Amino acid sequence: MSSSREYLDFVLDQLSGLKEITFRQMMGEYIIYYHGKIVGGIYDDRFLVKPVKSAHEKMPDAAMEKPYPGAKEMILVSEIEDRDFLTKLVQAIYDELYGAKSQN
Repeated sequence: MSSSREYLDFVLDQLSGLKEITFRQMMGEYIIYYHGKIVGGIYDDRFLVKPVKSAHEKMPDAAMEKPYPGAKEMILVSEIEDRDFLTKLVQAIYDELYGAKSQN
């Protein structure tokens, strides 16, 4: 199953407080970038993020799911309705992975 453009648009709207959120479509799914760096993706209408320490700390009980068969597990974001939470989550992942403070 592929992800819908409507779900992508919803997630992008939820992240609209961040500058430089972009995406790239790949094989029916969407990779999400912040400041040009991958922070997660949308797979089968699920927002999954990289399984880094900061994401685990913000979502200690989150499910781990594979974006597609044979892939490494990522963290399923269930708090998709909470804009503030999503903004802080993406910023934390970016800061941890790429060592720079984000500039909303």
